[in-house]
Amino acid sequence: MLAAGSAPHLLSQDPVPVMMRRVIYSLMPALCAFVWFFGVGIILNITVAAVFAILAEYVCLKLRRRPVRMFIDDYSAVVTALLIAFCLPPLTPWWITAIGAVFAIAFAKHLYGGIGYNIFNPAMAGYLLILISFPEDLARWPSPRIGDLDYESLSLLGTLRYTLTGSLPEGVVFDALTRATPLDTVKVELGMMRTMGEIRANPLFGDFGGRGWEWIANFIALGGFWLLYRGVIRWHIPVAMLGGLLGMAFIFYVIDSATHPSPGFHLFSGASVLCAFYIATDPVSAATTNLGRLIYGAGIGVLTYLLRTWGSYPDGVAFAVLLMNMAVPIIDRYTRPRVYGRAKRLDA
Repeated sequence: MLAAGSAPHLLSQDPVPVMMRRVIYSLMPALCAFVWFFGVGIILNITVAAVFAILAEYVCLKLRRRPVRMFIDDYSAVVTALLIAFCLPPLTPWWITAIGAVFAIAFAKHLYGGIGYNIFNPAMAGYLLILISFPEDLARWPSPRIGDLDYESLSLLGTLRYTLTGSLPEGVVFDALTRATPLDTVKVELGMMRTMGEIRANPLFGDFGGRGWEWIANFIALGGFWLLYRGVIRWHIPVAMLGGLLGMAFIFYVIDSATHPSPGFHLFSGASVLCAFYIATDPVSAATTNLGRLIYGAGIGVLTYLLRTWGSYPDGVAFAVLLMNMAVPIIDRYTRPRVYGRAKRLDA
């Protein structure tokens, strides 16, 4: 009888650290676009999240008496920190980012036994904790730095000051720095009985989604396609997730385009593309069979649309991922490939 280790079960000959580094490298173009449109705050968020994620990893490994160097060097904690930082506003106080990173590693990962045993996606678990606990801070997204949007932006020193101390420079208020995201704007203004045509007259919107957000999504997709090419991820979950989301959006858009955003808006707004290529494809918490991956990804896409449309929060990606994480055991159970033949026991 052969004993199988815990997930992730990778077909590639590359070790886990190599795969994780490729994930990090693939997000660099999107990170540059993020800095260009929203400032350097994401760099501070990544730094804080990475430091506290690695510290939490070190402490948990010590408490569990596991080899520290081997697990620290696999870069999984850094990837978790990077994904959390991509979901946070650039103006997020350091201690909020730290709480999310520590919860993701200590509770969502090591409480279940460490990498390969966690049920939930650690990054989304950490993000949801701080989203629910500190909704006001996580709603303070700066306006994208585009010429005809008359919003101020903080300098590097101003951003660092707010991140570390929670205080803005003298004479600067949040109303001059931040504004609602495209998803939040659509949800609020549809509730005020405005049509999508009226809402899209807002200069915040671009060709499909929010200005700036569209370019970030494009670069995330570019990195995701590179991961597909290198075999780090498979096509099933990204295709199914985006298919479920865009399929739902298309149906309701055809029914009433005045009160339902287009599929393009859902694709290029929020964390849709990030989820499809980087979050939902987590090899530990996702389904493992090919049919299971399709069901899992489609479920995330459908739930994301339902939560965006009728839920309390503008974006439903994190909730959708964690809900489908809970469904993974039953999905895998009922999508196992059929076994042909029987193995004879040696002790029979």
